Amino acid sequence: MQKFIFILIGSLFSFASFAQKDTTLKPKDYKKDVYMQTTMGDIVIRLSDSTPLHRDNFLKLVKVGFYDGILFHRVINHFMIQAGDPDSKNAEPGVMLGNGSSKYTIPAEFVPSLFHKKGVIAAARFGDQENPLKASSSSQFYLVQGKVFTDVELDNMEKYRLGGRKISEEQRAVYKTIGGTPHLDQNYTVFGEVISGLDVIDKIAEVPTNKTTAPDRPETDVKIISATLIKRPKEKRK
Repeated sequence: MQKFIFILIGSLFSFASFAQKDTTLKPKDYKKDVYMQTTMGDIVIRLSDSTPLHRDNFLKLVKVGFYDGILFHRVINHFMIQAGDPDSKNAEPGVMLGNGSSKYTIPAEFVPSLFHKKGVIAAARFGDQENPLKASSSSQFYLVQGKVFTDVELDNMEKYRLGGRKISEEQRAVYKTIGGTPHLDQNYTVFGEVISGLDVIDKIAEVPTNKTTAPDRPETDVKIISATLIKRPKEKRK
């Protein structure tokens, strides 16, 4: 399943159309969340300050409206939903997507405390053979749905898929209750999480997808109508 996260870049998208827009981040931008309105519901994403390169890049793309009109072009139930291909805007039905990207990548920012639990946002990337440093795509991302695991399944994953690397007890507890995709940990950069709209991830993940000309593309387009920055709600004092 891991191969479906790889982005197969066959054509490079130019950011020329956004070049004249102001991408300067202001102090107040770092205190905002990303409000993503989709055709299947609304999602609010909080970016992590522990991954500043990915955080800043995503904030800049949101500010210039890059994600407005982009599709979730790859959807795999019990795994993840992926978007960020600029070629998906106004794409004809049945056309395979996932090859569009930009001319730059972002260095990996692996943080042990940021793992692939359900609801996190992470960056897609090239495969290991051509990308041994695991640098991220600058625009394509995925939201994790995953599945709930048992201890036996996690033990087997440690042994056969993680090369003996142990999953911490704290993360095991999350994977056994909330769920996620633990085999992707420390291989793809997680840079935030959904704080509202987990049910929307489930709805999108369940849509029927193409099985022939455009594998895993939803039969009926699921679109990001707009992505904007919104103020975070004030925390209530205890």
